[in-house]
Amino acid sequence: MSIAKVIVDVPTSQTNHSFDYLIPQDLQELVKPGVRVSVPFGPRKVMGFVMEVVDKSEFNKLRAIDQVMDMTPVLTSELLSLGKWLADETVSFYIQAYQAMLPQVLKAKYKKEIETLTENDLPQELDNLFAGRAVIDFDEFVERNGNYRELLKAIHEGIVQINYSVQSKETIRKVSFIEANKELYLLEEALVDLPKNAQKQRVILEFFIKDPAPIEQRRLIKLCHTTPATIQALIEKGLLKKVEKKIYRNPYADTVFEQTTPLPLSNQQERAITPIWKAIDTMASEVFLLHGVTGSGKTEVYLQSIEKVLKKGKEAIVLVPEIALTPQMVKRFKGRFGGDVAVLHSALSPGEKFDEWTKIHKKEVKVVVGARSAIFAPFENLGIIIIDEEHETSYKQEEQPRYHAREVAKYRGEFHKCPVVLGSATPLLESYARAKKQVYRLLEMPDRMNEQKMPPVEIVDMREELHQGNRSMFSRRLLDAVKERIAKEEQVVLFLNRRGYSTFVMCRDCGDVMKCPACDIALTFHKSSYKLKCHYCDYQIPMVRNCTTCESDQIRYFGTGTQKVEEALLEAIPEARVVRMDVDTTRRKGAHEKLLNQFQQKKADILLGTQMIAKGLDFEDVTLVGVLAVDAMLNLPDFRSSEKTFQLLTQVSGRAGRHQLPGEVILQSYSKEHYAIELASQYNYEQFFLQEMQMRKNFHYPPYFFLTMINVSHPNQVKAMEVTKTISRLLYKHLSSAATILGPTPSPIERINNRYRYQCMIKYRDEPNQRTVIRKILQHYYEDIQKNDLTIQVDFEPYQLM
Repeated sequence: MSIAKVIVDVPTSQTNHSFDYLIPQDLQELVKPGVRVSVPFGPRKVMGFVMEVVDKSEFNKLRAIDQVMDMTPVLTSELLSLGKWLADETVSFYIQAYQAMLPQVLKAKYKKEIETLTENDLPQELDNLFAGRAVIDFDEFVERNGNYRELLKAIHEGIVQINYSVQSKETIRKVSFIEANKELYLLEEALVDLPKNAQKQRVILEFFIKDPAPIEQRRLIKLCHTTPATIQALIEKGLLKKVEKKIYRNPYADTVFEQTTPLPLSNQQERAITPIWKAIDTMASEVFLLHGVTGSGKTEVYLQSIEKVLKKGKEAIVLVPEIALTPQMVKRFKGRFGGDVAVLHSALSPGEKFDEWTKIHKKEVKVVVGARSAIFAPFENLGIIIIDEEHETSYKQEEQPRYHAREVAKYRGEFHKCPVVLGSATPLLESYARAKKQVYRLLEMPDRMNEQKMPPVEIVDMREELHQGNRSMFSRRLLDAVKERIAKEEQVVLFLNRRGYSTFVMCRDCGDVMKCPACDIALTFHKSSYKLKCHYCDYQIPMVRNCTTCESDQIRYFGTGTQKVEEALLEAIPEARVVRMDVDTTRRKGAHEKLLNQFQQKKADILLGTQMIAKGLDFEDVTLVGVLAVDAMLNLPDFRSSEKTFQLLTQVSGRAGRHQLPGEVILQSYSKEHYAIELASQYNYEQFFLQEMQMRKNFHYPPYFFLTMINVSHPNQVKAMEVTKTISRLLYKHLSSAATILGPTPSPIERINNRYRYQCMIKYRDEPNQRTVIRKILQHYYEDIQKNDLTIQVDFEPYQLM
């Protein structure tokens, strides 16, 4: 007797373990660990993952597996054990961990149907609905306002039943090809026999007589100016035939990648790469922190490390932040390793993502370049994992399972006995502290390639500008510098730490700020659509003319958004050609690439944008970088705000003067003397590290302490507050006296989407039973979570404190 232990797709604490199912005789060959199956669960059928196959069970009555959804396992044995570890680490359900490892397309859809079990009389209303059919879609019952009471009664009487079926979405792209179905001489005979009026068929036959090779139907229609009906007529005569072929969707089909060869390494690159090569040769699961200034040649170190791995017949994963997954990055890897590279990121369609994942799964590629989730690539022979810009917060997933890609990389590095390389010009404080303590191995690359100096940084004090009567958002120094660059036909990057047109809209008479009715947050004005939008719940209304509180018409815009900067820029420098890149202009697929190409081809003088232009861009003619709202980040209620400001300024500054032309950076600030701004302008990471570490030590923040954040939300404010109070009390009671519990307090944004949010935080150095305590608390509130719309979220390494 063969029995499968299956984790089912029902994310609740009662079902967070495997269930035993009988494997029917005809499925014995197919059911293996890592395969998805459809199994009966209560009254319905659900999808599940087979964890292991055993020959006995402690239960007597077992139900059988219904069907197997994969011909080969979608999860390797390593990923199965990784999933268990991940669920335990993040206090999430096993099913959530396994779902996170697979492309969206492989997440099962469920279909609900109503089937009649009798040929005799159905109640009149149901009889009308079924109209002689044996099965109808449940959605149809809902759409036609079916009577639920009648339906329940019929189910109890055994006249009808509800069926749940798991649908695995059709994920493979099939294309119709047309080919000749007869020898050439028979086609020629048929051509002679064609009646005079069959001109269109004649054209197609002549085409195949010239070239009998199979051709895509779409292409044939285009080339012969014909229709599917004409082709079908020739198929019915047995002269042609239609063949369905599976083909991969290739997001880079139209891109030509120039092959590149390894470059000679500089002395500092040699010093950095030698220990990595040694770790690859000796199969050591070491973690390296590659600290190299922007433009120091880190990418070449990555490429030559991967090359060594590929020569050994092994595979490589390269993670880059989502916003740095620019065509430039893809070009570097595809140029070096050609068809051996699969790319995974959010701009691909679900079908394209699935096809890239399939190439990895079928071992058709050896290198994966992708954002966070690419860390789960189903490779079985990993030789290196590289995480570029390791300080990026996008490596942390913000919904369950709340994993950090770095920790998953370390787990996989241990398993495959391979090195993990973390690279950054501004490493996370935690990473640099670990390297200083020799937990990681520090590799330093302090110089730019081709002996280029880092561009000089000038800080303009905007308070001074204001005193001198300049009320615009540009300092005179920055405007002059921009005009000078345009005159020289050089390019400029302007960086703004926001999106939208105007941060908020306020009435000058009564001081009222237009707020979202569902969230405690000011609405942002978007000029292109002339609407006020909430960036949390997507509530939007047309822009108002009069104040909703006092009806005054003294409505004014405050703050600066990218659209507003663009307008002011064109007013000050009418001849400037501006490309604006923000969330709004890059919504459409391929827009990101299009805008960057426009700038690359010098069809614009100024690239204006938010966060997404801070990283990874490399343009020869950019000689000036201007930063407009440096202070925006410093004032956020987040202990990492200084660190994030320092990182961002260093990254943005690195966009200037990367090639022959010298560059310069101008920062506009209202808090010029803040150490994050001052030290970023000197590129002094060491000094910043020391100063920031002192601050963290004084206030008990990471890396000296660990943090766990617990967020509670509920439509009722009192309920949210009470639950958070109780959780704080339970933590206080069950954790050691060394742990500090902060809160309960309202979250910085207290209400989002009509839900009130409260939080408490644990600061600790070592709490070995913390996860057990938290699991028990979640268990205690299980009923409330299921039935009363309560949400409790636990984050063990929070990056978002808002």
